[in-house]
Parts: sequence; structure tokens; C-alpha cells
Amino acid sequence: MIVNDYVAMTPKSRKYAERASRVFPDGISTDTRYFEPYGIFVERAYGTRKWDVDGNEYRDFFGGHGALMLGHGHPRVTGAVQKAAAQGVQFAANHPLELEWAERIRNHIPSVERIRFTASGTEATLLAIRVARAFTGRPKIVRIMGHYHGWHDFAISGYSDFFDGTPAPGVLADIASNTILIPPNDLPALRKAIEDNREVISAVLIEPLGMHFGIVPTDDNFLVEAARIAKENDVLFVLDEVISAFRVGSSGMQGLLGLQPDLTCLGKVAAGGMPGGVLGGSAGVMSVLSRNAQREGGPRSKVLHQGTFTGNPLTASAAIVTIDEIAGNDLCERATRIGALAREQLNEVFSRMNTPWTAYGRFSAFHIFPETSNGSLDDLPWQRFAGRPVSLLQSLRIALNLEGVDIGSRGTGYVSAIHNEDDVSCLCVAFERAIVRLRQDRIVQ
Repeated sequence: MIVNDYVAMTPKSRKYAERASRVFPDGISTDTRYFEPYGIFVERAYGTRKWDVDGNEYRDFFGGHGALMLGHGHPRVTGAVQKAAAQGVQFAANHPLELEWAERIRNHIPSVERIRFTASGTEATLLAIRVARAFTGRPKIVRIMGHYHGWHDFAISGYSDFFDGTPAPGVLADIASNTILIPPNDLPALRKAIEDNREVISAVLIEPLGMHFGIVPTDDNFLVEAARIAKENDVLFVLDEVISAFRVGSSGMQGLLGLQPDLTCLGKVAAGGMPGGVLGGSAGVMSVLSRNAQREGGPRSKVLHQGTFTGNPLTASAAIVTIDEIAGNDLCERATRIGALAREQLNEVFSRMNTPWTAYGRFSAFHIFPETSNGSLDDLPWQRFAGRPVSLLQSLRIALNLEGVDIGSRGTGYVSAIHNEDDVSCLCVAFERAIVRLRQDRIVQ
């Protein structure tokens, strides 16, 4: 049995999991780590590999939820953070590194004229919504069903459920009622939502590649048209590039498609793989954060924004080096090429193994659709992508762990700029062996 083999291989992780169950709800500190019977406890990582507390080695295709474009422990990043830490981790004052970080982002992303740092991508989207409402004076936002913008009250209903607009647990009904949800890639629904509510909509908020970097894919034309429709109706266009910025290209998806969002949310790679987030936008929209902001007819109150660790020197130091490495060495193109190779070779494995699965995605990621699609994935409704079988994908992850590979529990893998052809070959061998294990346990045919 796969689970028995996993438990036998990870006895120390099991003991840690038992301790964790007495401290954390469900034994985890974030829902993304929920895993049955328990997840591995990692002791160290370097490059494309990580080692758990039992000494097991894994080729890492999870990559810090996509944050680690330079892999684990990149020497330049580590050196920059060590130097910054030796000088101080929090000054309660302005410092040169935050300015250098902001200038790097502004130089690469033309739509970003003014910047505020946050402590996470979740905080960046939360601040974006507040800024949009303050600038327009309108309460409602339009979001896409399934798109993830963090766990805060304004973004969680309609992410994994509550697609009818009812509030998720702990969210006030009044808050949920100010979000208009539309299906992915549905331009008629977007037009109608804006036309029917033009006077009360402040912004349209979108993940450019779709749910979690393309689990539910977003069509490029939808993105382009959404930006146009928002502009025509005097509604702000907000792009959540927390995953995509400095992963698809140095100027993000907006650069590849020639978009000019009013506000852009960044994090993960843009924060050097460290805790941090960024909200950037046009000088006009971001002016609501300024004490010198003026409204037609007189002064207005500014949007309050604070944060003890926003723009902290450790994160800033890592971000500067990461951005320079990626932009200076064309690493997005390399990661995209390795990602395409991984999808191609995984699909060859599935074909050779007579397994009706598909590896799909774009740029430096692969997503596993672990069931027959009876044709092209392009013809599937979005609910099929969002509702992929969780138990099967978790069993797949266990089987891959047994073969020395780790991917995300949703069946998603991220390729970094330092993954190579050998890593992809090991990934494919692990998938072959994992499928054999799943068949032996009669989990798949």
C-alpha cells in the first residue's frame, strides 16, 4: 500500500505531525499544507532539491508555491540576505534598499509609477481593493470565480466555493454582497456585470493566467478585452501578478500582452522568494495614499496604510538580487523552455503508460488533469478544471514522494530557472513509477 510505504519512509515526519496536531488546527499552520495522512517536514533545501527530517531527498517541483525562481539557497540571494541581516532587520525608518527595490520594479513594469510595499501578496490585493474604492468612491468589485487573491474577506468567497455570492464562513454578508462574481473567460457576463452596475463598480480584479497560474486557464483575449471594457466604463483594471511577475517575463503578463493596468499586485518572485508584497499603479490612482492628495473641489482624506515589516531590508535585499538575476540573464525564457519540456515529456509518459491524463499549462508550470477529457482540454467547462479529484491528486503526490519528487497537492508543479533536462527526466521517471504504484493499489486503472 502506498500510504503504508509513505509512513514507513517518514517516521520522524510522522512524529512531528503528531506534535503539530496538538498545536495547530488540523496540525498545519496554513491550509495549503493539508495532506493525508500528513505532509513531510523539511529540514533543509538547496538548488532544486530538499531533504526531510528523515533524510529523504526530493527533487522539488513545488518551489515555495512558485516563489523560488532561483531555486533554494541561491548564493547571491543568501549572501545579500546575510549581509542585510547583519546590518539590521528592522529600522523603523526609511532605508536605501527599499528604494532600490521599488526602482527595480518601476523600471521593469511600466504601468507602475508609484509603489507601496506590504507583508504579503494577500495584503497587496487587500490594499488594491481599498485604494480602488477610495479613488473611485464606489463600493463593488468584479472578480472571477476561482481566481485566488488571498484569504482576506474581500477575496475568499467565490474562490473554492460560495460561487453564488453567499459569504464564506466568517465573512459578513454585507462584504460578500459588494463582490460581483463572473465565470472564467465569460466576456458577455463581464460586460453585463459592468453595464448593470457601472455606477457602483470600482474595479475588476483578475489573475492573468487564471486560478493559481493556470489551473483554470484564462484566455489572453479575455484578459485584453476585460482591460478594454473596464477602461471604457471608467472602472479600474487591477491585475494580480503575484505569481506571474518575474516568472513569465520581467514585465509580467501585462508586458507580454501590452496591458496598462491601473493597479498591479506583486509578491513571491518579485519579493525575492521572501515574505513580502507590492502594490503598484499609476500616480493618479496611488495618490489616494498621499497626504497631499486632492479631490476636485477640495482636499480628501488619505487611505491609511501601515505595516511594521513592509519593505524590510531582508526582503528588499533578496528581491533586488533576484530581479537582477532574472532580468540580466533572461531566466524567464529558460524557465519557460524547461516548463514546456516537462509538459511534453510528461504527456509522453502518460501516452506510453496508457494513462488518460494530461499535463497542461503555460510558461514555467505544469498542471495534471488526472482523468480522461474525451478530447481537447479547451472544450472543458471551467468547473472540470477547478473540481479535479483531490483524493487522487493527493495519492499521486504520496506516490511521487516515494520516488523522490515533490509537487503541489493540487497536481501543480513549478519549474525554476535552475531546473534542467536532468531534473525533468527524473520527474518523468518518478511519474512512471508513481503510476505503477497507483495501479497496484487500484487507485487508477
